[in-house]
Amino acid sequence: MPGAFWGAGGSVLIALVAAAAERRRQRRRDPDRVGWVDWRAVQLFGLVGALILVSVALNG
Repeated sequence: MPGAFWGAGGSVLIALVAAAAERRRQRRRDPDRVGWVDWRAVQLFGLVGALILVSVALNG
């Protein structure tokens, strides 16, 4: 299933973007500015999605 591998790659890309955004959020100048996106959760869901899609691709 090549589509599942493409989906896993997209999920990893989302996780990498979320990691970069979380790093940027942690290093901001004004710590009182609150963001509305929980980047750690986005990163977690991206990685879990990638693991599930790779499993489906290898077993399906």
